[in-house]
Amino acid sequence: MNTLNEIREFLEPKKIAIAGASRNPKKFGGAVVAELKNKGFELYPVNPNADEIQGFKCYHSVAHLPEDVKNLHIVTKKTETAKVVQEAVNSGIEKIWIQQGSETPEALEIAAKNNLPVISRKCIMMFSEPVSGIHGFHRFLAKTFGGYPKMIKS
Repeated sequence: MNTLNEIREFLEPKKIAIAGASRNPKKFGGAVVAELKNKGFELYPVNPNADEIQGFKCYHSVAHLPEDVKNLHIVTKKTETAKVVQEAVNSGIEKIWIQQGSETPEALEIAAKNNLPVISRKCIMMFSEPVSGIHGFHRFLAKTFGGYPKMIKS
């Protein structure tokens, strides 16, 4: 179970690569780009079939990302997730967030074996501030029914 601390640490630099970014804003990989763009994030979309997504230069693989990009959000098909996690390990990514619905046991195992911190089973749009609309409602429900991550005090 991820903590709210881990989630905030992932989002704090506001510099995120998005594997599975889509040119189609109606697909989830396009909606994530649009949402984070509107919230002021510096984005690095990853899609092997695009050169640009929503005004951002697109990278064809995680291996081609600039070295200073350390956080990766994965919103790929499950069949691609483990491959992307392995690329992240090989490329020096420091933290990954596997969007709920994209995680697989194999991908989580690769990350664990390589001590790569992972946020999973959470929707990034419920945590990237400000949260409103349907994501705000989902967050309210999670807080109400105990599914919202806790802040751990050190």
